[in-house]
Amino acid sequence: MGLVMGTFSMQSNKQDRTYRKDKIDDDFELSIVCHRPEGLDKLEAQTNFSKQELQVLYRGFKNECPSGVVNEDTFKQIYAQFFPHGDASTYAHYLFNAFDSAHSGSIKFEDFIMALSTLLRGSVREKLTWTFNLYDINRDGYINKEEMTDIVRAIYDMMGKYTYPALKTDTPKQHVDAFFQKMDKNRDGVVTLDEFILSCQEDENIMRSLQLFKNVI
Repeated sequence: MGLVMGTFSMQSNKQDRTYRKDKIDDDFELSIVCHRPEGLDKLEAQTNFSKQELQVLYRGFKNECPSGVVNEDTFKQIYAQFFPHGDASTYAHYLFNAFDSAHSGSIKFEDFIMALSTLLRGSVREKLTWTFNLYDINRDGYINKEEMTDIVRAIYDMMGKYTYPALKTDTPKQHVDAFFQKMDKNRDGVVTLDEFILSCQEDENIMRSLQLFKNVI
């Protein structure tokens, strides 16, 4: 969420006159980028953002990505800014793949805004489904121990030794073993979407974390 919260900010008290002027500016600027996003009306209908919010989000996206798209290298560079004491590249790789739902190798504004809408304003099931897809690295509809271990290790690498100076190399594995003991309800060695959602809903800490960014924008 560092990229989301650090790079893009909302201004909720914009006046109508400012909005009309900005819209004219945006219409002009959209015509000169490599990728032109879908119309605001369509995105408003597809997301939980208002037209004014989408406009401000687009300005932030365009400032970071003038071409209108983000490739993986750029995404990693942006994300790394928020974790200077660790190595965020592996986690950013997994996160990029989750945002790139079309598997195109780049993230368009539409990709970004649809994911952001889910993470910030989606239902509990929508948020957990998105998170499940992040962990399901090979996209086979299941999370196995290897996939979860890869993600958890990437998170520890991203946080860095200054944040967790006493962590041992086997700590991610221990956490994954504990997660699986709880989530793999039928003990078949994989976690399904329904098992994942049920287990998360039973965990108060996870449910609190899902509400953390509810009113950010």
